[in-house]
Amino acid sequence: MTDKPFSNEQQETKGVKTLLGDPKKAIIKLAIPMIIAMFIQTTYNFVDALWVSGFGANLFTTVEIAETGKLALAAIGFVSPFYMMAIAISTGLGVGSSSAISRRIGSKDKNGADNIATHSIILTLIVAVFFTIILYFLAEQILAGVGAGESLQMATEYGKIIFAGSIIIFFINMATAILRGEGDVKKVMYALMIGTVLNIILDPIFIFTFKMGVAGAAYATILSMIITAFILAYWLFFRKNTYINFKFKNFKFKSEALYDIFKVGLPASFQQLTMSIMMIILNIIIVKIALGGDAGVAVYSTGWRIVTIAVLPLLGLATAVTSVTGATFGAKEYKKLNESYIYSLKFGLLIEIILAIFIFLLAPFITIIFTTGQGSEKIALDLENFIKISVLFYPGAAFGIVSSALFQGVGKGFYALIVTSLRTIILIPLLAIVFCCFFSLGLNGIWWGLVVANLVGSMIAFLVGKSYVNKLLMTKKSDKKQLIT
Repeated sequence: MTDKPFSNEQQETKGVKTLLGDPKKAIIKLAIPMIIAMFIQTTYNFVDALWVSGFGANLFTTVEIAETGKLALAAIGFVSPFYMMAIAISTGLGVGSSSAISRRIGSKDKNGADNIATHSIILTLIVAVFFTIILYFLAEQILAGVGAGESLQMATEYGKIIFAGSIIIFFINMATAILRGEGDVKKVMYALMIGTVLNIILDPIFIFTFKMGVAGAAYATILSMIITAFILAYWLFFRKNTYINFKFKNFKFKSEALYDIFKVGLPASFQQLTMSIMMIILNIIIVKIALGGDAGVAVYSTGWRIVTIAVLPLLGLATAVTSVTGATFGAKEYKKLNESYIYSLKFGLLIEIILAIFIFLLAPFITIIFTTGQGSEKIALDLENFIKISVLFYPGAAFGIVSSALFQGVGKGFYALIVTSLRTIILIPLLAIVFCCFFSLGLNGIWWGLVVANLVGSMIAFLVGKSYVNKLLMTKKSDKKQLIT
């Protein structure tokens, strides 16, 4: 039995029509729900750190039996890079799929979009199984290898739970990427919102009421993600009111589909992985070179959560840029592509300037929230310094993140990988050591290295991005002249 053919009008959902419409309106319509969704998703990490730091412990149990303070924050800090690896690989594959789906929508290839989505789901599950097995069974050795000392036992306990749930993390990131690819971002927002509300409720219950400490935070996170995954699976596979249809029967991998996913997905995965590698390297620099120990790692891991929340509007904006530029590139509407790129840069820059001022002024109050647990007060001054210094690169981050999203949208994932790797693996560790050691600034020097490296790397990404778009526009003009002559 064959599927009944549909006309283009019947096939197009609201999301698809948005992708193919006015580029500025498309950016806003897709970015706003994704910014909300990114905020919700980032809240997973924020809430874990907040409760684990000891905030509210007296509401549920005695401070003496609550696993709070700097060791718990350090434990999460050592696991975070590997948790981010799961997000990096799954998000990278998701970006590859989303880009390929958007480009096929732009070129009116419905069957091709369906084929990419089916490949993406199966590929994600295979990769997730390998990732989960390796990290789960080698958790203690890996965490000890990256410098976990007093917090090793706590970090291992927390890490094993998170690693065991990696397959859920992979599925959520791929499912949301497929929905973004067809412009249906509201479903993403709703699913993540439900999961986060559950996480907020479950965290204090597992940590304090059940007296599970830092392990409780991990269980709460994974359980809430399972609920989110069920919701997404229902929408994609059972309700079937999306533009994309999945065809698993008699499925066979096709090299063309894999290539189209991997040419953006692999560079995007490595691009995301460079963030995890950067965190591992900085943890080592903090422990071995700056002699900051577990306290220094606690400052960095906690402060970086604030940074993540601050740049999340840019991450939400980037998903919109990838989808819109992918569709406009597929339709060969390069003028629309340029409009969406420049408009996104201005929008992102404005948001980050406002957030930088706001977070700088609130730095002392944010610090208090994260230093209420036993031993946490010892990191208060360093944490406040981190927050105040790091805000300086927020506005500049708009140029780097939006430019990387442009490259991913048009299928030039390797460009995005190069400009990001330059910043994360080369400039940040190098300048962190320079400011820490050569300028004798200690931990503050590492934070200054982060700022300068991010600003320089982001401007390089913008220059490469604008040059690429200008070439596309010149190509279009050249093609028009040839048609006229």
